[in-house]
Amino acid sequence: MLFADRVTKSFGTRDLFEGVTFNIAAGERVALVGSNGAGKTTLLRLLAGEDSPTSGSAGHRNGSLGYLKQESGFDPEHALEEEVWTAFPEARGIELRLQELERLLADPAGDPAINAAALVAQQTELYERYDLLDGHTIAARVDRVLRGLGFKPTDRTKRCGDFSGGWRMRISLAKVLVLHPNHMLLDEPTNHLDASARSYLARELIDYEGTLVLVTHDAAFLDRVVKRVLEVSDSGVVSYTGNYTKYVQQKEKRRLLQEQAASRQERQIAKQEAFINRFRAGTKASLVQSREKQLAKVVRIERPKDEGTARFTITSLGRVEQKVVTLASVSHAYDDEIVLLDVNLTVERGQKIVLVGPNGSGKSTLLRIAAKQVRPSEGAVDWAEHARFGYYDQHQDEALRPERTVLEEVQSAAGAATAGQVRNVLGKFLFRGDDVFKPVSVLSGGERSRVALAKFLIQPTNVLLLDEPTNHLDRATRESLVKALQSYDGTIVCASHDQAILDTVATHVYEVRGGACVNTRIVTPAAPVKQQSKRRKK
Repeated sequence: MLFADRVTKSFGTRDLFEGVTFNIAAGERVALVGSNGAGKTTLLRLLAGEDSPTSGSAGHRNGSLGYLKQESGFDPEHALEEEVWTAFPEARGIELRLQELERLLADPAGDPAINAAALVAQQTELYERYDLLDGHTIAARVDRVLRGLGFKPTDRTKRCGDFSGGWRMRISLAKVLVLHPNHMLLDEPTNHLDASARSYLARELIDYEGTLVLVTHDAAFLDRVVKRVLEVSDSGVVSYTGNYTKYVQQKEKRRLLQEQAASRQERQIAKQEAFINRFRAGTKASLVQSREKQLAKVVRIERPKDEGTARFTITSLGRVEQKVVTLASVSHAYDDEIVLLDVNLTVERGQKIVLVGPNGSGKSTLLRIAAKQVRPSEGAVDWAEHARFGYYDQHQDEALRPERTVLEEVQSAAGAATAGQVRNVLGKFLFRGDDVFKPVSVLSGGERSRVALAKFLIQPTNVLLLDEPTNHLDRATRESLVKALQSYDGTIVCASHDQAILDTVATHVYEVRGGACVNTRIVTPAAPVKQQSKRRKK
C-alpha cells in the first residue's frame, strides 16, 4: 500500500501542496498527472521515502519498492548485464561464490589447505539459499527484460557509460523491471522509448501484479495501463476512476458543474445584494441586517481556474537559399560499430523532415553531424550561406547551469535582448513573476525542459535541428510546441517518436535504420478549404 496523510510540502515560503491525503491499495495501477512543476516527482520521492514532508506523513507499507527516477543511476564502469544484476546483490554474491567453489573443487588436490568436505557443505547451503531467492529465474528475467527494451546481445558486455542518454534511462528501467518489487514508482519511463519498447513496457505493466504509480505525458500509454488517475494541482490531489481518457471526460464534467454552480450562486448573491442596497435605509432595515448576516456566512464557489498553457510562436530570421543543407556520402562509426553508412540527404527550403527509426539507429548522430557537433568518419556536410541553424539536443535540459536562475540561464543565450524581452519570452513558457528568479536546481524535469526550449527558441534561426523536442513536456506545452512547429515558416529536421509531429508537422518522413536514411513518405499539405459566400435572398 502507498499512502499520503495530510501531507504539506514547502520550499521556502512556497507551499507546493498542502493537506494532501490519498491511499493506493495493493495491486492498483495509478497515473499521477498534472502540469510541469505541480509536484508529481516530489510526491514520488515522498512515497519512496527519499524526501520528507514538511508536515504529515507519506510512504509505502508491506513489501519491496522499485523507483525509476528521471535521472539515470548506475555505475558507468559496469558492463550492462553486470549492472542489471546489481538489483540482486545477495543472489549475485552467491552466484559468484558458487563459481569460485566450483573452481576450487575442480582440483582440490592442487591445494593441500583446501577442506573439500567443508566446501561441499558450504556449496549445498548456498544452493539452498539461491533456490529460496529464485536465483535460477533471475537470468531468464534479465534476458527477457533486456530484449524487450531493445538491447542487442552484443550490448550485454558494453560499459554503461558508453550508452547514450536514452539508453541509459533504459538501463535504470531494466533494473526496476527485473527486480519485480511489490511496489513500483516510475517517473517518465516512456521518454526516449521507441514504439516497440513502449509496447513491451505496456505489456509488462499490464501483467504486473504489484502496486504501480506512473508518471508520463503519453496519454495512449496511460489508457492501456492504468485504472485510476490522481491529478496533482495547486488545489491538492483529486482522484478519478478509469484510464486517462475517462479522467479527461470526468474532469470536464466536473468543470462544467462547478461553473454552473458558481453562476447560480453569483445570481443568488446579486439578487440578495440588490435587495440590501434597495432597502438598507427603509422600513425593512431589520430584514436587511438579517440578509447581510446570511450573506456573510455563504461559502463562495470559485470558478474553475484556467490552466496555464505555454503559448508561443517560432519565427524564422531571414530567407535561406533553396538548398539549405546537403549531407554527401556521410558514414560514421563508434569504435567498430557502424551507425551510418553512405547517407545522402538534401534538405530544401521550407521542408519539415522528420527522422524515425528505433533507438540507436543513428537519428541523433545524423542530427549532430548536421549541426557540426560531430565530425563524420567519412563524407561532408555543406550548409547554405544564409542558413542560421539552431540545434536542440534531446538532453538539452542537462546542459543547464543549476546555480543560475531561470532568467539568467535564458538571458545567457539571448544576445542583445533586454531583461524585459527575455521575461516576455519566459512568460509564454509559464515563468511569470518571481518564477524567473528560481534557481534551475529546484525545477522539475518538465520545467527544465521549458527553460531549455525557451533558451533555444530565443536565438535567431531559420533552420531548426530538433532531437526529441517534446520529451518531458506536459500535454498542453507539447501541443503548443507542435502547433508552433506546424506554423513555422522556416526549415525543420527533427528526430521524434511523437505521433503528433508525424501527423501534423512532417512534410517528409525519413527512416534511419541499418545505417541508411530512406525517404518513406512525402506529405502534400491539404489546400485550405474555401468557404462559399452566402447570397442574401431577395
